[in-house]
Amino acid sequence: MRQSSVRGDRSRRHQPDAQELGWDDSLYEGRSGDGGEGAADPAGPAGHGRRRRRRGRRVLRWTAGIAALLVLGTAGAGYLYYEHLNGNLRKGALDLGDGGLKKPEPNAFGQTPMNILLLGSDSRNSKENLKLGGAKGDVGRKPLADVQMLLHVSADRSSMSVLSIPRDTRVTIPECTDPKSGEKYPQTTAPINQSLQHGGPGCTVATWKELTGIYIDHFMMIDFAGVVQMADAVGGVPVCVDGNVYSHDSKGHGSGLKLTKGEHTIKGVQALQWLRTRYGFEDNTDIGRAKAQHMYMNSMIRQLKSSAKLTDPGKLQALAEAATKALTVDEGLGTVKKLYDLGGDLNRVPVKRITMATMPWAYGPGESYVIPKPGDADQVFAMLRNDTALDGKDKAKKKPAADPKPTTAKDQLQITVQNGTNGAIQGPVVGRASQVQGQLASLGYTAAGTDATLIAQADTTITYGGKDAEGDALGVAKALGLPKSAVKESSSAQGIRLVVGNDWRAGTAYPKAAGGKKQADKAPESADALNGEDKGACMKVNPGYTW
Repeated sequence: MRQSSVRGDRSRRHQPDAQELGWDDSLYEGRSGDGGEGAADPAGPAGHGRRRRRRGRRVLRWTAGIAALLVLGTAGAGYLYYEHLNGNLRKGALDLGDGGLKKPEPNAFGQTPMNILLLGSDSRNSKENLKLGGAKGDVGRKPLADVQMLLHVSADRSSMSVLSIPRDTRVTIPECTDPKSGEKYPQTTAPINQSLQHGGPGCTVATWKELTGIYIDHFMMIDFAGVVQMADAVGGVPVCVDGNVYSHDSKGHGSGLKLTKGEHTIKGVQALQWLRTRYGFEDNTDIGRAKAQHMYMNSMIRQLKSSAKLTDPGKLQALAEAATKALTVDEGLGTVKKLYDLGGDLNRVPVKRITMATMPWAYGPGESYVIPKPGDADQVFAMLRNDTALDGKDKAKKKPAADPKPTTAKDQLQITVQNGTNGAIQGPVVGRASQVQGQLASLGYTAAGTDATLIAQADTTITYGGKDAEGDALGVAKALGLPKSAVKESSSAQGIRLVVGNDWRAGTAYPKAAGGKKQADKAPESADALNGEDKGACMKVNPGYTW
């Protein structure tokens, strides 16, 4: 049976201050990811304790990003005051880096996947955000992006995979230039949440592209106030705990969330508490908190897709108003119409094909920060680059009993070779296309030529147009030692094009280490994947925070 929220009535009676919400505790007096001691402080010794307290206040912006996407896909009532809503939106540059990552070619049906980076800002630069969390000393400080999730929608819109990353993951942040001030931020190694301070969301986008090799089409960013507004506008989101939980202890740790065992519908401030709770869920780490956020998001999506409230014009207007006021988007999503169209695309994905996952991670030296887990993280990134759903439910493509044979003589086959080894961090391998073109010539493909345009691409690929060219493309792949998975049909391909990616930066034979491992078709266990249709998910309460 659904139970009432313990704190729900109180939150409606008055506006809690920061102390009541648990913002003034020392949540991050410990190492990144697990709540232990010894977290590295990028601010240096002078700001050590203060910086850790700040980190704990920034964790709740996850959910409203995806909620806003889906809401706007449903909120047709927003057109009643289109220009007003357009004025609510804040806009920014999409990519402040210079890596040259190439957008994926469309598949045989002319479809391309879509990748949207969802960001949660910890900005204290408004009275509303300051009241919800944070010290006055934080006003004016550049915000951090403590919540970062990549939303990947398959080319055929049949599945959606959402990948989050721990906020303290140590990465290389490429050189970025602030489009407003012109200030140039040099390349550095730091926690990924600091990338937002290097010119805005466009630098976080550039950082993700360099880290994963995944092309990003759009970004959406939301702040504290947006989370509360969205939760209220939706009318609350069902969540579940497997025991009584009170996220609070004598040392001031905790979000203040207090619930009894079972299911509750939370909204507003209480939703904020749920999304930021670390002390009280599972092992009191950020990983448990991420799982709670995934459950909330899945539940909100189910509610948005099925709720009868969304047929009420008043509710739709409130949703549209809250969503547009809460969002900062890239210029490509800078109108309500574009957001509406995007939402329609996302609504095509059935709930059962939505997967929430966390980037597999491992502790770095000294266990003071985390890094992408070797092997597993690469596997997840490669799946998204190759438009493979993390749930492992993609239908196997029907293949003929035997691969088609080449139909064109080697010395007459037109092949274009292009250098895809560019990137802001590693930099390009000069002359790479010519080297591989020379190797093709030595193998009998004397009609092969080069395209001098330098691009960035993680994986080496061979694209072809039309089924009659498949056998020729497979023949080229076999000659160079490329796996069959590197061969892709594209509706935009003219002839056969070989892009030499960053997985093949040297030599004339494709490296066995890059091509020898079978392409994964499901996320590894370390990604902790959760299916969108799992209505029975319930957060495990830590025994130290029950009552």
